[in-house]
Amino acid sequence: MGTIAFGLQLPIQSQSTIYAQPWERGAGAEELVQVAQACEAAGFDYVAVCDHVAIPDDKAEAMSTEWWDTIATLSYLAAVTTRIRLLSHVYVLPYRHPLVVAKAWATLDALSGGRAILGAGVGHVEGEFAALGIDFSDRGGALDEGIDAVRAALASEAVEHHGPRWDFAGVAARPRPAQASLPIWIGGSSRPALRRAAHKGDGWLPQGAPEGGMAAGIARVRELREAGPRAGQPFTIGALSGPLSLGNTDKVVGYLRSIRDLGVDQIQVGFKSGSADELCDQIAAFAADVAPLVND
Repeated sequence: MGTIAFGLQLPIQSQSTIYAQPWERGAGAEELVQVAQACEAAGFDYVAVCDHVAIPDDKAEAMSTEWWDTIATLSYLAAVTTRIRLLSHVYVLPYRHPLVVAKAWATLDALSGGRAILGAGVGHVEGEFAALGIDFSDRGGALDEGIDAVRAALASEAVEHHGPRWDFAGVAARPRPAQASLPIWIGGSSRPALRRAAHKGDGWLPQGAPEGGMAAGIARVRELREAGPRAGQPFTIGALSGPLSLGNTDKVVGYLRSIRDLGVDQIQVGFKSGSADELCDQIAAFAADVAPLVND
């Protein structure tokens, strides 16, 4: 069993009432940088941010309207860190033309020295699709084709793609990504998401429990991977922990080991906190007291 990597969804950048903590409402770029740098100092593998463009009025109370732009935020963080990877969890590809997506991510990867991970998802807010003039019912097909088109644009300066939604050739784009193959991790826990991750992705980011539970989901995505077009290529399986309370180290270690033993490669952890300082203290304590025991 390999070493488990850890990541953190950053606070402040998105403030849905489902998970945002009260202190985040008064925080800004200074605290965001503080937390990202704490994660880097603690040896975390990545920090992650979300993606929404415009929240419909009927969703604003639950979701809030505080959603900073994904690429702008990750680019800002790239300039104040040196090692930690930069993940979108997740970027809604159907909102954008694949050439626009590829340009943004290639630039981020070049600026960050090869630290970008494109976590891609299908999207779920129908009113947001409507505001952008995009067909909500076609979002799965648009994501499937979008992944193919973005991958082609990231792989070669001379870009060509022919599909039912996008068709282009005879164009080229620089800068090129610093990574030879910029990872694309697929978010979601539905049956189509598992199939998409296995057949088109370099990794899987579950969002909620798959049908039959996490163990069944991992078995299914591995089965699909082995039978699919990307069989034999590297594949990262992720997992999410609930908010961790570090008061009982043995309990936390046991819980994370139980996730590890399912066969995952990385776990995105979270902590309850009353301030950015408290969150950074928990990140440091986790790195010192918990992470080494999970990987023991």
